[in-house]
Order: sequence, then structure tokens, then C-alpha cells
Amino acid sequence: MANDYNVEMQKLFVEFLAQDQDLFVRVNGILDTEYFDRTLRKSVEFIRKHANEYGALPTLQQIKASTGTELGGIPDVDDRHKKWFVDEFEQFCKHKALESAILKSTDLLEKSEYGAVEKLVKDAVQLGLAKHMGTNYWDDPAGRIEKVRNSRGGTSTGWKGIDQKLYGGFNRGELNIFAAASGGGKSLFLQNLALNWALEGMNVLYISLELSEELCSMRLDSMLTGYNTKEVFRNTDDVDLKVRMAGKKAGRLQIVQLPNGITCNDLTSYMREFEVKTGVKVDCMLLDYLDLMMPAQRKVPPSDLFIKDKFVSEELRNFAVEHDMLFATASQLNRSAVEEIEFDHSHISGGLSKIQTADNVIGIFTSQAMRERGRYQVQFMKTRSSAGVGQKVDLAFDIAGLRITDLEDGEESAEVATVNGTLDKIRRQSTVTQNLTENNLVERAVDRSEKMRGLLKKQD
Repeated sequence: MANDYNVEMQKLFVEFLAQDQDLFVRVNGILDTEYFDRTLRKSVEFIRKHANEYGALPTLQQIKASTGTELGGIPDVDDRHKKWFVDEFEQFCKHKALESAILKSTDLLEKSEYGAVEKLVKDAVQLGLAKHMGTNYWDDPAGRIEKVRNSRGGTSTGWKGIDQKLYGGFNRGELNIFAAASGGGKSLFLQNLALNWALEGMNVLYISLELSEELCSMRLDSMLTGYNTKEVFRNTDDVDLKVRMAGKKAGRLQIVQLPNGITCNDLTSYMREFEVKTGVKVDCMLLDYLDLMMPAQRKVPPSDLFIKDKFVSEELRNFAVEHDMLFATASQLNRSAVEEIEFDHSHISGGLSKIQTADNVIGIFTSQAMRERGRYQVQFMKTRSSAGVGQKVDLAFDIAGLRITDLEDGEESAEVATVNGTLDKIRRQSTVTQNLTENNLVERAVDRSEKMRGLLKKQD
């Protein structure tokens, strides 16, 4: 049947609504008075208002007396007729919502508010009745558990210590945030994670809003080969061979620098263009980093960090869900976290808005002594699907190659590395102090000897 929603068809919809309470309740969530012809809007609004206030539909006589619209009853309505109505009415509402969105978009396009236009159209397209009725808890527990294990068992981060705290790793559709102070290792963790996933055969898109593509690539060269930056320049041929050989077994690892201040719409546009031109389906995206983005659907002053980060976080999580992908980004810790060794929600720059939206927030802690001894520590500030909050994991850090890995058995923890580093400094300072003291004593003894010789000469 052609979807010709003329006035007669719309009047038939209203007659169905007016005579069956169950049908009205089922479609009330998508019902909008504005979808109907002007001659019917008053009656539709009266039916909805009466049902909401009195818990029952008005009679046909009440509708005619109150709105002047005369509706007829529909005899012999069975389940097949009801199904037809539900299907047709859902399509009618979708089409009208899309039509309304297109009309409203005209003014928004003139103002270049493309994010608002996209939201209007997306909401219209997604309009519909609930199709998924949920899960019967008592039905097939074994099958339900196996489904979770297979579909959301967690994708390894490449760090066993982190995976154990998260019951397997990160899940698709989650917003995962690494948080650190300025220079605390946010980019290093994201780049190591990108390499971990690519080496596992996944296609990874690394978006940098701060560091250049060349610098990011050079860091990955070091991570993959173990050479420091100077050695990379000296061993270009060896680096070239090792990177090419690793790339043959790895997934795609695409690095791109985009300007800061971009929106989630820009990420979507770039990813779609990339997938069309390369034919590569993106499995994972790493964004360096969240604080440098702006929301797409609201105009927010950059100075209002709480609201800005709230909308950006929500949009990024929706992005990860919509594309069913692994997603990780980073965020800045504020100044109050610089001298702290235990992180909490108050240390996140911009406030709680990001933490409230994120699925996992992992704080990165290090110190000069830890870096010298090749250690990082991550602290779980929030986990939505595990009991890891407040727990810590120590990791090894190759200072030359910039690679972050699990600790080997028997390796000292971050705390021990910090204590040992501090003790080394104390020993060095004590040695220097001791040497200075000994030198002072010698100098004083020489001075005394010279003075005695002078006195003896005077007496002679």
C-alpha cells in the first residue's frame, strides 16, 4: 500500500486512537499533534489531554461536543487490524517528523548550525515504537551468560594488570579516559594502546589534536624498535625493515592530526571518508585528547569547562555506541593533582561532568624517581563494569623506547622504585656532604698550621 497520508487516512488514525485504549497507550510515545492536518489537531489534542487527566479515552460524543469533529466508530476490529494500524501509524509519524525536521533545518543551515541539523534529522529517523522487549531474567541463564562472554567479554588493552581489574579489558561502545597532569603521559599511554591493538590485528584510527603526525609516528617507531629518537635517525634502514615487517601482520594504524576545537561531527565525517576511500572498517579510535574538543549540538563558551566537557563526553560516548567501536581518549588533571599520589574525582580538570559520563577513568601517576627507574602507575578512578575503583596497577616503562609494558615477575613496584630512587638521592647528597665536611676539616687544619708557623717566627 502506498503511504498516502491524506486527511481521510489521518482521520482513520484518529478513529482508531479514539476507540481503543490499548492502541492509544502503545503509540502515545510517538504521537505529536503537529503531525496531523489542521482540521484534526484539536480533536487529537483533546483525546490525549482527556486520557492523561482521567485515565480513559473520551467518548465520540465528548469529542464532537468539545472539538466539533465528528468521528465514526470502527466495527469488528481484530488483532490483524490493530497490527495494520500500529505499523502504518509508526510510518506516518516517522515521515511527518522527518518532514518537520527538514523544514526547521532551513534557518539552522543559514546560521551554519550543522550539528543541530544533524540532531534533528537523526531524531526523526530514529523515531519509532519499542521493538526490543528486554531480557527475561529467568529464561536461559546459560545462554545469556555465554552471550555476554562472547559479545562483551572485553578486548585486551595489551596490559594484563589493567585487563584483570576491568574483567578482560575495554568493551565496544564505552568511553574510556586516561587522566594525567600536563606532561604526565597521556599521549604515551594512548600511543602504546594504539600499537597494542594494531599488533593484535585491529584497525586503529589515532586522532591527534595536539602532536604532529610525524612526532606521533616517531614515538611509535621507538616503541616498535626499542631505539631512542637519536638512534632512530642513525638506524633508518633497520627501523624501516622492522616497521614494515610488523605491519604485514598488524591491522591498519592510521595517524591523523586534526585541528583542536573540532566536534564529534568532524570525527564522523573524517572516519566515513577514510572508510570509503580505503575500504578499511575502523575497529578502534584513540583521541588525543577530549579537552581540546567542542560540542557539536550546543553553543558553549570554551571557558565553561564543566558544560563543554559534559556535552563533548556525552557525544563521544554516543559516537562509540553508534559505531560499536573501541574508544579511548585522555583528559587533563588539574593543578591540585600535581603534588598528590592518590587521585580522586576532584582532581579532574573541568569537574565531574566527564567522570559521570565515562565508563572507565584511569589516572596516570609517575614521579621523577619512578621515571628514572622506568615505572608508571595507573589508578582506577571509575569503572562502570568492574570492582576496580581505587585499585592500582604498576607498569614498566622503557625510557629509551617509550614502551609501556607489564612488570616482569620479581620486578620492583612503583612504590619501591620511588623509595629506592629517593634513598639513592639521599645517599648521593650524604656522600657530597661528607666530602665537603672532610675538605673543610683539612682546610681548617692547614689554616691552623700556617697561623702557628707565623707566631713562632714572630717569637724568634
